Amino acid sequence: MKRVHVEFPSPGSPARIRGGDGSGWPPEPPDPALVAGQVRIALAEDLGDGDRTAALLPADQVSRVELITRQEAVICGRAWFEEGFRQIDPGVIVAWQVADGDRVGPGDRLCMIEGPTRALLTGERTAMNFLQTLSGTATRAHRYAQVVADLPVRLLDTRKTIPGLRLAQKYAVRCGGCHNHRLGLYDAILIKENHILAAGSIAAALDAARALARGLSVEIEVESLAEVEAALAAGATHLLLDNFSLEQMRAAVSLVAGRARLEASGGVTLDKLRAIAETGVDEISIGELTKDLSSVDLSMRFVTS
Repeated sequence: MKRVHVEFPSPGSPARIRGGDGSGWPPEPPDPALVAGQVRIALAEDLGDGDRTAALLPADQVSRVELITRQEAVICGRAWFEEGFRQIDPGVIVAWQVADGDRVGPGDRLCMIEGPTRALLTGERTAMNFLQTLSGTATRAHRYAQVVADLPVRLLDTRKTIPGLRLAQKYAVRCGGCHNHRLGLYDAILIKENHILAAGSIAAALDAARALARGLSVEIEVESLAEVEAALAAGATHLLLDNFSLEQMRAAVSLVAGRARLEASGGVTLDKLRAIAETGVDEISIGELTKDLSSVDLSMRFVTS
């Protein structure tokens, strides 16, 4: 498991989250073409056919601004922030003082931005929307990761993401120190209750999945210890324990005895996380990482000297 800790550098510098195995952190962001497309859509809904207020300013006026955070956070979304200005005016320069994955505190400066005043004011909201939203996701993921940093468990996100921003939020989850579950319906097979009912049985559903898997991972949802036994008998190697109690989770861990990976899911909150992890499950999937979002409070201020 890649455990997460926080390295605190000299006072006044942001802390950076690193992988516990010494590997580089955070991972590379999504494809620039994806970032550009997401920003293009966001700018279109904000700008329409033009920024009427920015047009009041001289076209040749140039300004410098600083971006600060008003709260503790883990930063994520630099690529989207930069793209928000680049699409308006490629001459805007963003000089970062933090990286994605850095931990910052109230009043910390994140970057300096210089360029045509009109472009700075027009792009401000869209650029900050991406940065504060993705930083909010990374910050939440970091809080969860810290609770179980000393335990051999992987914390996973889910498909409960903001429509259109799934890959962006999943990148933010990794920046916060957690892990990605499947990206969508195409890159893994997860057999749930209705699939089992339609197939006729756990064994029949697993047989059909294995026949179609073609290298994809196959996981099956179970709702009782009896279903755990049935899934194991059918050769399952990855079980999702749906809304199990702590006692049931411990019993499932004992019953499985390492023969399959166990993922706990359903109703996971920060206050319950440690107890769930201590049952011995291998993974915990958490919808709250991406769906119950609090954006980070940021402020962009003009520098007059």
